[in-house]
Formats: sequence, structure tokens, C-alpha cells
Amino acid sequence: MPNIAVVLAGGAGNRLGLEYPKQFAKVAGKQIIEHTIEIFQSHPAVDEILVVSKPEYTHNVLDLVNRNHYTKVVKVVNGGPARTDSTRAAILALDGYGDDAKVLFHDAVRPFLSHSIVDRCLSALESASAVDVVVRSADTLVVVDEAGYIESIPDRAWIRRGQTPQAFRLGVIRRAYGLLADDAALSATCDCSVVFKALPEVRVAVIAGDAANIKITEPIDLFLADKLFQSRGDTSIVEDSRRWIGERLKDTVLVIFGGSSGIGLSVGEIAQLHGARVHSFSRHATGTDITIASTVSHALEQVVSEEGRIDYVVNTAAVFARRPLIHMSEREILGCIDANLTGAFTVARLAHPHLARTAGSLLLFTSSSYTRGRAFSSVYSATKAAVANMTQSLAEEWEGDGVKVNCLNPERTATPMRVQNFGYEPPESLLTAGEVAEASLAVLVSGRSGHIVDVRINKSVDAVARADPTQDQAGPG
Repeated sequence: MPNIAVVLAGGAGNRLGLEYPKQFAKVAGKQIIEHTIEIFQSHPAVDEILVVSKPEYTHNVLDLVNRNHYTKVVKVVNGGPARTDSTRAAILALDGYGDDAKVLFHDAVRPFLSHSIVDRCLSALESASAVDVVVRSADTLVVVDEAGYIESIPDRAWIRRGQTPQAFRLGVIRRAYGLLADDAALSATCDCSVVFKALPEVRVAVIAGDAANIKITEPIDLFLADKLFQSRGDTSIVEDSRRWIGERLKDTVLVIFGGSSGIGLSVGEIAQLHGARVHSFSRHATGTDITIASTVSHALEQVVSEEGRIDYVVNTAAVFARRPLIHMSEREILGCIDANLTGAFTVARLAHPHLARTAGSLLLFTSSSYTRGRAFSSVYSATKAAVANMTQSLAEEWEGDGVKVNCLNPERTATPMRVQNFGYEPPESLLTAGEVAEASLAVLVSGRSGHIVDVRINKSVDAVARADPTQDQAGPG
């Protein structure tokens, strides 16, 4: 029997104040529904995906399915005005599937579902026929009467907040809705309550959810979602695309700014091994200063003159000033801003027309300090946060031009710039420039856009670094 994920995308955007359904709002460079579908598309145990959409937006869903090559999406069907109507539509679309099929019903506006929760749902269906995902409530819940007074206060120890997915053997959810087919007053907000009402003999099991599995409903939820995406990065892109590096780099033209040392040098060396034609520029080797637009323009035009096109552009050029702000001169502050932020804008702006001709990709770099500024790195941290926001903005702005924009966030990396600022550090506590370079190339060829992609050190090193508050993780890559 197949494992089927049903993505319920019939909601509106009223509480968010949008003119379109909330599932089409963009967060981290992609529509919320895209993030959600990708969870199931990338899960090895999910065989098929069914999307239930608002009728007037079905064509939008079909477009994004085709654009993103969501191969597991087998149907996109029209839903109804209520949650129960959309579930009924999904059940009808699954006519012909056996009663033992496992079906997960998930809100399209919960884009932070983890694979581990999906695993637990499928595992629980081995012994139960209905499963709810729940989390403990940190708040005291009260029951209020019609007059606006507290009627009762349940014991919080036994109260849980329901999330999705809600998982069922298809035969059970099908039978529950069948028994209530003539109930015109049915307006349940979750499918477990339908089973609970129609089939009291069926016990609904519960599994632990995750506080991060939020439902985007209110304006503040969009803000929180953006911060959650920033804090976790997107490591899956690297693993998904690593196998395509050789095939997709061969005979392409790659331009690197800051390519004379460190990560930039390694990107060029590895790309050449995969058959790319690499053109490397830097202030020291070629006199190319990304803070001076004319030198960047000259470099790009030189490549186009020789090669006829540019497929990929990488900017690793940066400066790092590790000093208290009050001890920095105005010249030092402006120099750091120019090199790390203004230069990134200059490279992006001048590279755009060339990448638009080839539907190419631009890769920028941020630092772990973009989510939380570090002491003695205030200017550097501020510029790196700006680069991350710039990436997401340009990805959306240039989507129609076919230009992909992503940003890499490597942890502590062994580069000359880091050694100059931090001195000796145990090699096992650092990424190598080669590891970051390989991840960079995987992101470049991924065909994805708008992502801040983390490159992390192995877990044991991470644990040591987190346990030692004196270990600075904000250093340059």
C-alpha cells in the first residue's frame, strides 16, 4: 500500500491581510506551499502527494508543480469552502486506493514539518488506524462562556495543542466521512475530530510534534517563519544537488570574485576538475576591486568577450574587522561596508544582464553572525545580515528573468582571512575550504533560488563549540 501525503491548500489570506491565499505568500525566497510540498517530495517513505487547492488557484499549484519538478504530485484537485470539504475532496480523489493505504493530511501553511515527525506518523499507523500530532501547551487554557466569563480551567497536564499532519489508514477516514456525509452542520477544524465523532470505537493515538511546526496564520507568523528559515538554513540543497555537480558544470563558464585564495580559490580548482571554464578575479591578482564598479564591469565584459557567455558568478570577496566599534575609524567602518555589502550589490547588479541571458546563478556568502551579531564584529555582522536579506530579495525580484540567487553560510572555515584574525585553531574544529567549495558548487547547479544554505561542521565538533561559549563561531569563511 502506498504512503500518501495530502497537502491541504484551500485556505485564504484574510488574517494576513493578503489579496491572495496565504499559502502563496513568499518566505525565504519561495512560496510557503513550495516549502511544504518539498518536505514530502524529499521524504523517501512518501510515495505520492495529492494537493487540494482553492478552485480558482488550482492553475497556480499546477504551475509550481511543473516548475519545481515535483514528481510525486499525482493529483491537484479542487477543495471546498470548509476544511472538511477539502478533506472530502481528497478522499474522493483517492477512490480506488485500498483501505490499508497510509494517508497524512497536512496544512499547506505548516512549512517546518520535519521528516522525523513524518516517520513517527507512519510508524504509529502500524498499530493504530488514526494518529494526531500534538505538543504540550505552555499557556494555561481556559473555557469561556457566552457572556465572556471563565467557565472552567482544565488541568494543563492533560491538555495538548494539535498540529498536522494527521495520519490515518484510508479506510478509517473514508468511513468516518461517509457516516457524516449527510451532516450539514459538520464544520470540524481537524480530521481527528471527525473520526472521534463518527467512530467513537476508534482510538486516536498521539505522537509528539514540534514547537517549530508552526501554522502561518497571523502577520506575526510570517515574521517568525522568516526567522526560523534564517536560523536553520537549508542543508538539503547540497545533498540533493551534489551528484549533479560534474554533469551540470561541464563546459560552463564560471566567474569568481575573490578567487585568489581561500574558498574562492578552492571553488575554481574543483570547478575546473569538473570541466568548467573558470575565470578568477581578485584585488591582489588582477586588480579587480568589487567596490569599484568599473573593474567589475571590465572583468565581466572580458569573460564574455572570450567565452561568449557567463553561466555562474560567485562572490567570495570580503574583509573582516574584529575590533570594538568605538575603536574603529570612519574609514575602517566604511571600508568594511563597501567590501562586504556595497561590493556584493555591485557584483549582483553588473552580473544580472549576463546571467539573465543564460538563466544562470549568482552565489553570495554570509556568516553565522547574520542571525545574531557578535561582539567585536558589529560591522561585519551587520553587513552579512544584509547580504542574506539581499539574497532573498533578489531571488524574488529576478525570478521572472530566470536568474537564481543563493547565499552560503559556512561555519568556521580554515582560510587565510580567518587565520589572520583568530590565529591557530584546532584543524578538527574547522571546515576546510574544499568542503565549502564543493557545497558552493552544489548550490550553484541546484537550479534553486532564494536559499540561505548552511554548511556545517560534523555534529561532535558542533557540540564542543556550543558547550564552550568562548569559541567564536562568527569568523569569516
